[in-house]
Amino acid sequence: MSIRITGTGVYAPSDSISNEELVASLNAYVARYNQQHEAAIAAGELEALRPSTAEFIEKASGIKSRYVVEKTGILDIDRMMPNLRERENDEISLQAEMGVEAAKIAMQKANVTADDIDVVILSSLCIQRAYPAVAIEIQHALGIKGYAFDMNVACSAATFGLKQAYDAINSGARRVLLVNVEIMSGQIDYTSRDSHFIFGDVATASIIEETTEKAGFEIVDCYLETQFSNNIRNNFGFLNASENAIRNDRIFRQDGRKVFKEVCPMAAQTIKNQLQKLNIDVHLPKRFWLHQANANMNALILKLLLGKDATPELAPNVLENYANTSSAGVIIAMDQTWHEVEQGEYAVLCSFGAGYSIGSIVVKKVD
Repeated sequence: MSIRITGTGVYAPSDSISNEELVASLNAYVARYNQQHEAAIAAGELEALRPSTAEFIEKASGIKSRYVVEKTGILDIDRMMPNLRERENDEISLQAEMGVEAAKIAMQKANVTADDIDVVILSSLCIQRAYPAVAIEIQHALGIKGYAFDMNVACSAATFGLKQAYDAINSGARRVLLVNVEIMSGQIDYTSRDSHFIFGDVATASIIEETTEKAGFEIVDCYLETQFSNNIRNNFGFLNASENAIRNDRIFRQDGRKVFKEVCPMAAQTIKNQLQKLNIDVHLPKRFWLHQANANMNALILKLLLGKDATPELAPNVLENYANTSSAGVIIAMDQTWHEVEQGEYAVLCSFGAGYSIGSIVVKKVD
């Protein structure tokens, strides 16, 4: 049986924010905050907020701009979050709408219709609501029969979703539509110098099917692992109203230094072990499509894996224009450089994130 990824799709919102725009907004907010709390800061009761620069952001992360679903609210120093219209229950949700757009692109590339698909999986860090499953809404909007479900493994959701798609096909499904929709701008603290620049919004989709006739990437091996860590956390949830929750930890929070130190060796060792198990030399894969969290992290992972600095082409970087798009980043990197891998060559999709979770998928280009 040859289970292949036969098409991918990427949909980005029309709004984008450059580092310069983001920094101008943050610095205006910081200046006003520090002025309003000047006495308390001088007395040591409050810490002064720090301004930032576009150069700092690019050096720290490799990011120059990011797509967002709505930018005016983010840049408004009286709001500092997207200004989104709450949709009525009889309207399609924002997450489903974006997922449908990405799915249409992937379906066209794979030359499949709604009638050809048996399973829809929405696998994302961001899930817009608890229920009904957004995947079922996407399924309905596209006119797909069969079944659908949501799953969440934070930034590893795409690779974990690929494994679930692979297993579904092994269990009898013909084709799976995997959708990763990340609306990250809704959970960012845009007043924080350390995290306001990290994320962007995007939707990706992939078609996975059993075929020996279509070109694509054959899934050779899947490896998943999780181990608990609090270093990346968001406590927003359906129990908050019952808890009279007032703490400011219902949005993205991380200890970036610990994540960098702990996750990079874990990712490098995971890929190394997997390739050794498959008797594939670590220098053989043509591309490493790594989670798009931080350019410096990915450079270190490859150095730990290969024992030397790697060329930028080996691990494509889409952070410059998309920023960190959580689970979707590996699919964007694959989609943009799909054509650079030739018949018979290997590639690796590896994502890692909160949990900790890590998913690694070895694929082979086949015609």
